[in-house]
Amino acid sequence: MKELEAIIRESIHVSSEDFLQIIDKADRIVSDELKGLGRLNVTGRLVHLPPKGEAIVIGDIHGDLTSLEYILKDSEFMRKALSKRDVYLIFLGDYGDRGIHSPEVYYVVLNLKILFPERVLLLQGNHEGPSDLLAYPHDLLYHLRIRFGDDWRRIYDRLSSLFRKFHTATIVNGSCLMLHGGVPSEAKGVDDLAYAYQKHPYESHLEEILWSDPKEGIKGTFPSPRGAGKIFGEDATLKFLNMLGVKLLIRGHEPANDGYKINHKGRILTLFSRKGSPYYNLHGSYLMFDLNRKIDSAWDLEEFVRRF
Repeated sequence: MKELEAIIRESIHVSSEDFLQIIDKADRIVSDELKGLGRLNVTGRLVHLPPKGEAIVIGDIHGDLTSLEYILKDSEFMRKALSKRDVYLIFLGDYGDRGIHSPEVYYVVLNLKILFPERVLLLQGNHEGPSDLLAYPHDLLYHLRIRFGDDWRRIYDRLSSLFRKFHTATIVNGSCLMLHGGVPSEAKGVDDLAYAYQKHPYESHLEEILWSDPKEGIKGTFPSPRGAGKIFGEDATLKFLNMLGVKLLIRGHEPANDGYKINHKGRILTLFSRKGSPYYNLHGSYLMFDLNRKIDSAWDLEEFVRRF
């Protein structure tokens, strides 16, 4: 079994062909999950987790290999997974773009998925969204070209095909929901969440899941200054969480100076896991908590947010 240090070293020196092999192996695993052939309990692109074991939740990384390495070492994920503990490593999306080590981050993350397929959950962010919703600047192409020269196109095509198969959300029944951006304000039931990708672009669910942001002091939704998604109020949050029977939304998408923030009277916890340019937040953070813990709001999890 590879050690984390070896995977990090490989990410910096990996050849085009070896990177392509890793992408293809991960693609087969994720494709099987979407067909219901893996060990994860998946409906559409919604992963159902049992309320037991430990969750390590990582927000936006955006090509920050240093922060990713720190989180993996600090959380001891690989040691826990190798010892057969019930532990899940959940990425909330936005692995690449806006960071010089985007290819390396993808290499590390995909290796973890291959090593621990039922323990690593890869959610889709707006930087992994469908082509008509893809975030800008999308500079992954630039960094692949620098790393791999003329092979960049083959790698980009295969990698982008893979990350558009990532899951949309993860739910722990009666407890919490995890996704990248915001609540689909017009959703009528859990199927609108699970099958949001199939309903796109005719319905707005996926766009809001990948792009929307919470705001205090408003009701309903308003157009987002991001150019996609919506700004949504506490009433939209409560309506969606109550419909799913959960207490809390755990999401990424927004930079936070302290690495995390809490919105809507504790119903939303935002994690941001990278540091430095172009966000210049003082801290990054990740979350590590027991899935069987009784949760009523984000305040119950604040002590388990790890800042660095």
